[in-house]
Amino acid sequence: MKSFGTFGPVFPDKNYVVSRHDERIDFIHRVKEGRYIVLFAPRQTGKTTFFRNAITTIREQETEYLPIQLNFEKFVDTNTNRFYDAFGKDICKEINSAIMDREELPRNQISKFLNSVTLTDHISMADFFYDFGKLIQGIRLVIIFDEFDGIPPDALRGFLHSLRHIYLSHLGHRCPYSVGIVGVKNITQLNYDRSISPFNIQDEFKLLNFTLEQVQELFAQYTDEVGQEIDTSVIEAIHKYSAGQPFLVNRFGQILTEEMNIPKSEIIQMDHFNVSYKQILKESNTNISHLTGNIRNDPRFERFLMGIALNGENRRFNLDNEIISELATYGIIAEDENGLCAVHNPIYLQRLIQLFQPLINGLEDQYFTEDGPHDFKEFVTAGGQLQMDTLIENFRNFISRAGFRILQVPETPQEFVGQYLLFGYLDEYVNLIGATMFLEVPTGRGRADLIVVHKGRKYIIETKIWRSEKSYQTGKIQLAAYMKNENAKEGYYIVFDYTEKSISKFETDTVDGVVIHCYVIPVLQERPSKRS
Repeated sequence: MKSFGTFGPVFPDKNYVVSRHDERIDFIHRVKEGRYIVLFAPRQTGKTTFFRNAITTIREQETEYLPIQLNFEKFVDTNTNRFYDAFGKDICKEINSAIMDREELPRNQISKFLNSVTLTDHISMADFFYDFGKLIQGIRLVIIFDEFDGIPPDALRGFLHSLRHIYLSHLGHRCPYSVGIVGVKNITQLNYDRSISPFNIQDEFKLLNFTLEQVQELFAQYTDEVGQEIDTSVIEAIHKYSAGQPFLVNRFGQILTEEMNIPKSEIIQMDHFNVSYKQILKESNTNISHLTGNIRNDPRFERFLMGIALNGENRRFNLDNEIISELATYGIIAEDENGLCAVHNPIYLQRLIQLFQPLINGLEDQYFTEDGPHDFKEFVTAGGQLQMDTLIENFRNFISRAGFRILQVPETPQEFVGQYLLFGYLDEYVNLIGATMFLEVPTGRGRADLIVVHKGRKYIIETKIWRSEKSYQTGKIQLAAYMKNENAKEGYYIVFDYTEKSISKFETDTVDGVVIHCYVIPVLQERPSKRS
């Protein structure tokens, strides 16, 4: 039986695989036109799998092409001399393997030539390609350089100059005829002198996250093989909360079909999805480890990301900006329809907020008053329903009780402290009562929405930063529209006011047929030393 793959490239004979049919046709069309193609995308987005399958298709359907794939990952930390020596051996080995079944080629002559090859620099590499091209006249060599980031920095300049020189040679006799450069960082990020552009002939190819249709295709393969049905809402939720990120989509598949031991006679339902979602939010898989590890490297990332996600800041998507370029490389931000930076992946955003939250905020002893509830379980009725209004009212009072101490939460920017405390408060609550909390990504209207799901009921909570009275009222209308889309009758609108003249406020409004409980919570409290 096949499985969902998360351990490197996936294989059609062993794993369920998204065909990426349209993308593959597009890529092969570019190869036939002799383009030199570049693809730079985050790790674990299916790059290696895609190009391996594309090469297989070319080998099977396009006999006038000789495609090979090389991996540069092992060249990290080598010098130029070692790189060219090893690169020469690798390319000769791959070509020998590719011509084994090609009777139309002079295989003995080619093998003899390859056995005599020694590469020492980019000049000898260019000479090698020229001589090899004469041996295979009528056949067009196609090379995919995977994990291109591994090339030694001091070899990059000459390597690219030689490829450019080859590209500008006569199309009919060019060798290699088409090239694909695949990596995580683009060429300008590889410590290259940006004042010179030796590879301005590149054709950029984009390999996006899975569409909903592709996620449906993936899970349909499982159902066809095993017979177990998956509710449509589950597949839609997987796509929505993973943003179609290939690793995360397959990880959901692993959890739901292998690890949860759901009987194959049962339909996989949203209750099952909620369990898998909570597991992904707490586990340390390779994708999340890459994500959090990269983010920890630069303290500037927190201010930038949370400014977008929690403060509703509009940042133009500009890859010349070092921070934006790095975060886009890691797959954390992308350009939205308005040309602004956005975090489209809800799981990534929720994991980042968990990462930035202090392990101990030092204020937990203020959650409950002496004469109030003793723990979160008292916010659940005898019938098992959540008392969300009472829970949030307690949070508002908690902020007031904590007073100026909220400014002393360690290593937390003041402009995010209110949201961080709310997320920590609700996270502790939902874990204790067995609920699930989903974080909806912002959509350009300056908010972060939370959905708490408990026993089939949704509780929608929107957080926002106080900008003005007009913005506050507009937010109610936006929340009402969102609630109607989610078929929710009651919502909770929490606005954090960081201004010096902030005033606590609570009101309940009915907007377009739905009930909205509104809380304005002052956050910046005066320290005792500033009071008269």
